[in-house]
Amino acid sequence: MNKMKGIIYDLDGVIVDTAQYHYLGWKKLADHIHVEFDEKKNEKLKGLSRRDSLLAMLGRVPDEEQIKKWCEMKNRFYLEFIRKLDVSVILPGAADFLETVRKNGSWKQALASSSRNARLILKKLGIERFFDAVVDGTEVERAKPDPRIFLKAALKLQLQPDQVVVVEDAESGIRAAQAAGMKTIGIGRPDLLSRANLVVKDLSCISLATLEGLFR
Repeated sequence: MNKMKGIIYDLDGVIVDTAQYHYLGWKKLADHIHVEFDEKKNEKLKGLSRRDSLLAMLGRVPDEEQIKKWCEMKNRFYLEFIRKLDVSVILPGAADFLETVRKNGSWKQALASSSRNARLILKKLGIERFFDAVVDGTEVERAKPDPRIFLKAALKLQLQPDQVVVVEDAESGIRAAQAAGMKTIGIGRPDLLSRANLVVKDLSCISLATLEGLFR
């Protein structure tokens, strides 16, 4: 029996906080196409793919050519904002926890993010070395709560779903992980992540013992 276990992380809201850059990107697009958009509306985009975020922002479905054009435009705006990205966006305890898990040797680590820029962000911050596998928005068509992104990450880690715990900050991500048959840790507010097996403030609040405890 394989005693190795895996931990799969979402990116934004779990390891880094680049939400402000996504908001600025969507806001710039909204202003460009004369659509009302503010931080409250931006909250509803959390956990959605770029395409689904655009449709939620618009409240309608334009033709596919227009969708593609606006998605590409938003991404250009987003990339403009993250050019100055530095380690200050890494969330409290995240780098230390990733390092601890890596050194332990009993756990494999993967990133599963709907962001198509996930690899770029990991490389820019110098934390790609912590991950044994990465699955991003270029590899899956369906966004969370569809479980495929987590199942693909587990496959890359060569682990079964019941050997994996997922760390997520969005309710849709928690539902996706549970649909995949995986344990879950929520990062954020317990009232918003009540489905999770455990909810904590950030990665500084959990340990290897915490992870092991989920499998007992």
